[in-house]
Amino acid sequence: MSSYDAFAPIYDDWASHMTEDVAFYVGLAREADGPVVELAVGNGRVAIPVAQAIARPMLGIDSSPAMLEVARERAAEAGVELELREEDMRDFTLAEPAALIYCPFRAMLHLPTWRDKRTVFERVAAALRPGGRFAWNVFVFNPHIAAEMDGKWEEHAGIRNRVTHVPADNRIDLELGTGAKVSLWWATRSEWEGLIEVAGLEVEALYSGFEHEPFDEESREFVWVARKPA
Repeated sequence: MSSYDAFAPIYDDWASHMTEDVAFYVGLAREADGPVVELAVGNGRVAIPVAQAIARPMLGIDSSPAMLEVARERAAEAGVELELREEDMRDFTLAEPAALIYCPFRAMLHLPTWRDKRTVFERVAAALRPGGRFAWNVFVFNPHIAAEMDGKWEEHAGIRNRVTHVPADNRIDLELGTGAKVSLWWATRSEWEGLIEVAGLEVEALYSGFEHEPFDEESREFVWVARKPA
């Protein structure tokens, strides 16, 4: 069982505050002249409206069977053609090169090491057609915010949880009141730029939000768009 399976029943409530990313990824998908792929598709929160907007099949990849089961049910209810594949994003390959691959809601941070992230970036680069895009969003680690919330039990959308920071490992552990736990490993701007470079991609844009806000010293979110050279 995937460690993310425990989040499947509560994911809608857990992610209820995150809505503005959908329009951003929909916009990129509408501009994509070819196949669209979502990594860490979860319960289809983003993929289903993307598939509805582009009115053509798309692929979603995730390692959690429970999340994928919810996504299948919702895709059927929405009447969209969403191919779903249970697979680790470090292992995915495509039969046909994609025009857009995206990974929303900080899911890239579930990869523990720089090598893991590099593997995904190289997989993405190999799977994109020339001129294809790779987009993702992750938080900017802020030590002031970390100090305020470290180890404190809170209620979020009725869900008891706490975040514990492990700076020596660049890691946060997210624990639910039920005992279920997942971890995220943050990365710096220079690390993301290094991953883009070693994969042979190019930075198209770095925003601080989903309305294309410029990235500056006060930014709390990385919203990246990279491109495979034509």
